Amino acid sequence: MIIEFEEKMLELIDARIETASDDELFAGGYLRGHISLSVAKCEEQEIADLEILKVHINESLEAAKSELSPADRIIVADLWNELQNA
Repeated sequence: MIIEFEEKMLELIDARIETASDDELFAGGYLRGHISLSVAKCEEQEIADLEILKVHINESLEAAKSELSPADRIIVADLWNELQNA
């Protein structure tokens, strides 16, 4: 189930490439890394619960927030929220 979620998120990100702004392309690439790393972490811990995966992704984004400017954090957070509701 987690792999399917990852595939869906990555497909949604990829589907935006042709029409995305530079900021959206950045946010998509940034999120891809956090999603994939969090999925790998869950697999390693034998976690199959999507809600726990989402918590890991949110924690990963929070831990790395100093990497981004405040404006970029908003762009990434907005895209993440949008993807979760898709």
